[in-house]
Amino acid sequence: MNSMPLPNPTGPVSPPSPPQQANEVITLAGGCFWCLEAVYELVEGVLAVESGYSNGHARDPSYEQVCGGGTGHAEVVQVSFDPARITLAEVLEIFFHIHDPTTLNRQGNDVGPQYRSGIYWHEPAQESVVRAVFDQAQQAHRGRVVTELAPCANYWRAEDYHQHYFANHPGQGYCSFVVAPKVDKFRRTFKARVRSKA
Repeated sequence: MNSMPLPNPTGPVSPPSPPQQANEVITLAGGCFWCLEAVYELVEGVLAVESGYSNGHARDPSYEQVCGGGTGHAEVVQVSFDPARITLAEVLEIFFHIHDPTTLNRQGNDVGPQYRSGIYWHEPAQESVVRAVFDQAQQAHRGRVVTELAPCANYWRAEDYHQHYFANHPGQGYCSFVVAPKVDKFRRTFKARVRSKA
């Protein structure tokens, strides 16, 4: 009796697929977190944006405590993004265009250390990209950039009512006069980066 090769029930063996690039997270401070959140929620390649408080010394601070300026925390957004669709450098380029990185502890009429400019990385590999983009911003602003650079530390999620604030309250006074112009500036300056569904 002739032996016949048994069919392979799983079909032909495919070569292993290349490893997928993991999503990244960067934490950014640039004044009121409502402004940054409203912009990054429109960015193609950004997967999620969360408002919070970071790089201070207090545990689980409230919005009122952070606004008092004594917690050391900055109002921040944590931006989760797909590096296959938008690079960290591109995320940071948007950041430097939508706020003023040359004013220490303030953005417009918002004054205090909680409104400082800051970039807080989550992985050691991000630091070199952060510093390279920072150096480009320094050249563009003739050495006046005061953005704080540090690893992300002691991060706390902000209260639920702060999440998606501009999307939920577009007619609120601060949103109309402060947030909306930043969103419009982003749309004009980075047309190619605006999410197609936005």
